[in-house]
Amino acid sequence: MEGSVIKIALVDDEVLFRKGISFLLQREENIEILFEASNGDELISNLNANEIKPDIVIMDLKMPVLNGVEATKIIRKIFPEIKIIALTSYETKSFITNMIQVGAVAYLIKNTTPKDLITTINEVAKKGFFYNENILKTIQDSIQSSKNSKISLESGFLSPREIEILQLICNQKTTAEIAEELFLSPRTVEGHRNNLLLKTESRNIAGLVVYAIQNEIAVLTL
Repeated sequence: MEGSVIKIALVDDEVLFRKGISFLLQREENIEILFEASNGDELISNLNANEIKPDIVIMDLKMPVLNGVEATKIIRKIFPEIKIIALTSYETKSFITNMIQVGAVAYLIKNTTPKDLITTINEVAKKGFFYNENILKTIQDSIQSSKNSKISLESGFLSPREIEILQLICNQKTTAEIAEELFLSPRTVEGHRNNLLLKTESRNIAGLVVYAIQNEIAVLTL
């Protein structure tokens, strides 16, 4: 997706806020707003009705009819290639970890700066996920505070190469950057990444990151 136009869908029941975000993003040359929706139900209807799908959905959490959490669960099943960025006023650990567990690849608070929003969109388009320092800390804290979260890894469950690639993913490296660092082809890195998703039963790259922290394979860095 790097270098091409990033197609966006905006989902928020606050019309003024939604229109403000739309106005802000439309000024970016590499971003196109495909459509807007005021709740999860409208979003799903739009996705089913339109042949062209967004690359990224920017989603509020608390909305009438169908909220952002439930809408994210549905999208992860029906349209797994679409990335979800949560943009909400909720910043409690439970909301953040819940949204990440159901499949959000980034989480932003509504008092974030326009620059941070645009950076997050571009990073998600490039890498598949992006967490700022506050969200990284929340993920790590929530995992460390959960006594039963660590899953004991069988010896040899992940190969040394898979562990190496997983650690680089956690350092928010792109496929191309990992390939260059390990002297592999991007196709080979993608193959390892797909194996990691299957072995760890992760829905997406964000799930791999959570898995890596749970099993003390990696410490997240910006």
